[in-house]
Amino acid sequence: MVPRPVSRPGRRSKPPILIVLHQEHSTPGRVGRLLAERGYPLDIRRPRFGDPLPETLAEHAGAVIFGGPMSANDPDDFIRQEIDWIGVPLKENRPYLGLCLGAQMMARHLGARVWSHPEGRAEIGYYPLIPTPAGEALSREWGVPWPGHVYHWHREGFDCPAGAETLATGDDFPTQAIRVGERAFGLQFHPEVTHAMLCRWTVVAEERLAMPGAQDRVRQLEGRFQHDPHVSRWLDRFLDHWLDEPQRRQARGRA
Repeated sequence: MVPRPVSRPGRRSKPPILIVLHQEHSTPGRVGRLLAERGYPLDIRRPRFGDPLPETLAEHAGAVIFGGPMSANDPDDFIRQEIDWIGVPLKENRPYLGLCLGAQMMARHLGARVWSHPEGRAEIGYYPLIPTPAGEALSREWGVPWPGHVYHWHREGFDCPAGAETLATGDDFPTQAIRVGERAFGLQFHPEVTHAMLCRWTVVAEERLAMPGAQDRVRQLEGRFQHDPHVSRWLDRFLDHWLDEPQRRQARGRA
């Protein structure tokens, strides 16, 4: 059964945001909270467990595909289904946001490579983010600079597809943020991660902290206290522009 959208009583009715998750107990984290605060119901679906994806986004305000421990290169039917489905928001010019696996899926949909680091390195923890000239131009438009460090949990990266533009780069995995057209974005990092999610991931998947390049739990917690306030401000402003909410942007500018 497809979950019913989460409604928020007392708010003006808005179309739901499609939320695609990949594990039974996954949550949309801070992204979900910020969308709900803006009055958007969350239409949560898990194709891995049989939930269908809509044939059109005409009744949705946008779509977010989140991360997961699987690979965009895996042969599973639900992986191929999601990769193919990304053509819906791209063709309809609807807001799409891919986070980690969701970004890699968009890259695969557009014919780009998703790859493991040749030295087996991973990015797990906080790592530098370097905006490109295109990314700097967008940050001026958004009115907030890119975070200097962002949270990662991945061991695969992706190439920027033909026709897309790279907005931010990194070290071991150079493609960190891309834009396709005006409304589709792919982020290799995890701005949605809450403190509780970081604590849970570093316990449940503790074995991954031994991978080359990964940071230990203490360093990740220290990084969160140092870098997350900027990530939070950036995400809040990014979502306004992704959803094209000029009223919120104007109200913030007057504050």
